Amino acid sequence: MTDLLKPSEQARLALVTGGSGFVGGRLISHLLARGWQVRALARAASSEAQVKALGATPVRGALDDEQALRTAMQGCEIVFHVAAHFKLWGKQELFDRTNVEGTRAVVTAAAASPSVRRVVAVSAAAVVMGDPEPMLDADENLPLQVRAFSPYASSKAEGERILLASNGVRPGLETIALRPPFIWGGKMPTLDHMVDTVKAGRWQWVAGGTQAMSSCHVDNLCNALILAADRGRGGEAYFVADAEQSTLKSFISSLLATRGISPPDKSVPFAVAWTMAGLMSAAWRLLRLSGEPPITRQMLRLIGKPFTISTRKAQDELGYAPQITMKEGLAAMRQPDADFAGLADHWGDRRAVAVS
Repeated sequence: MTDLLKPSEQARLALVTGGSGFVGGRLISHLLARGWQVRALARAASSEAQVKALGATPVRGALDDEQALRTAMQGCEIVFHVAAHFKLWGKQELFDRTNVEGTRAVVTAAAASPSVRRVVAVSAAAVVMGDPEPMLDADENLPLQVRAFSPYASSKAEGERILLASNGVRPGLETIALRPPFIWGGKMPTLDHMVDTVKAGRWQWVAGGTQAMSSCHVDNLCNALILAADRGRGGEAYFVADAEQSTLKSFISSLLATRGISPPDKSVPFAVAWTMAGLMSAAWRLLRLSGEPPITRQMLRLIGKPFTISTRKAQDELGYAPQITMKEGLAAMRQPDADFAGLADHWGDRRAVAVS
């Protein structure tokens, strides 16, 4: 039985990429709350100000700047690679630039940085999603998938492959991937887009929204990342998620309700939506239309079919147990001013609970 808040963590130094983002910013707060020292890669002045305000030490540079990466990693024990390009539409090369080549750059720099013991990266549960079909209780035995209609998931799959293949490339260097499904919590950017879509009268459920889904509160993901820094096996990937599962309609409606929004009941069959998405994508490419199509096949693959995951491996090997319930996470979102502080106090009460 081990206390998660160990005295030895007080002087530990970590680098976080993507620290100005939704997950990265939250991770910085979690690390600092445990007494870690944190550096954060910042590619712009605005990002630098954000991570500094959180309490991290910014290091100016981008993922394609090898010298900046090496400078940022100097003396660091753990690199948390969180930076990613996530959109529901776009050219494959845009996703590959960050999710593939960015990951390659991080592990290359880590291999050249003797102090770095582990690179723990945020992958995605979507890396096992192939053609659209139900997937229930998915686990780590499933193969990685690459599909032309899903540039995000494909790039994350290739990035994960590069990450895990780099395990042991230098003696003492281990690489670990965590695969969360739909990530949610206070200040999640995706919710802003959902609210705008409902207000614009463009909201429709796919297949009635009855498909089962797994989710991962951002604080549960951060907890898993820190566990993986000490307990994960090098070269391995782990699915992590909330304890509860839900349906798309129930869960998304609950998220929208935290903003006082009630979505309509309009629905479209999956097959119809899939055809529409294909036609829209073709039109956007041929006519070079700006913005994103209202619906894409990548989006449909992510939410259009039942998809739940098993966290048994993370439970057994990391000692992972979700710390925030759906009820608690949703309640915190209805009090945005409390944000991390409120959940951190609550979560901190559990932090000292021994985990086998």
